[in-house]
Amino acid sequence: MKWIYIIAGIVLFIKMLVIPNPAPDLSVSIVESVVRDSGVPNAVSGIIFRNRLYDTIFEVVVFTIAILGANFLLADERPSCTIYQFTDQPSIVLARLGATIAALVGIELAIRGHLSPGGGFAAGVAGGTAIGLVAITSSSQWMQALYKRWHAATWEKVSVLIFIVLAVITLAGLELPHGELGALVSGGVIPLLNILVAIKVALGSWAVILVFIHYRGLL
Repeated sequence: MKWIYIIAGIVLFIKMLVIPNPAPDLSVSIVESVVRDSGVPNAVSGIIFRNRLYDTIFEVVVFTIAILGANFLLADERPSCTIYQFTDQPSIVLARLGATIAALVGIELAIRGHLSPGGGFAAGVAGGTAIGLVAITSSSQWMQALYKRWHAATWEKVSVLIFIVLAVITLAGLELPHGELGALVSGGVIPLLNILVAIKVALGSWAVILVFIHYRGLL
């Protein structure tokens, strides 16, 4: 079996040396093509939520599985008796100020991610950062009660299901009107997918933060 791997490696190496890669057609701008086909100025969002939407679906699913895995792997551990948090007032004020800024940035990235640098994943990370900063300055019981009061776990699952349904419809060839390029309401379904991913990532981060605080005492 070892010789088969060696021979396959040699053949692949010879192939890379002998057979040249096809020269790209430089007369066509890939970025302009993506912007034209997706209807959004942010070509990265156009690629993620249109050209490679099939991959993005499974990225969202993998993130969901990672959250379930964190809950499953830590379920047998003994809850931590000590919760490490900021106690001095200056640190608390700075952390909550940072949380406010991160939350506002997350909302901006989610709503306008198809027009400027940003998008659902970046918005979700900013939202999760805001939640983490609040968590290290607040009572863990209060954070858990707030998580349950707003049914965050349910909204997280609903956002995933809606994302998958919209993605499947888009992959089937049905798209919303693109609207005017550069307008806030444009790009068809891409802005909706951005917002759904942002909700999913932020709420998923919230769930993981609560799990680590409960079982480990720190983030």
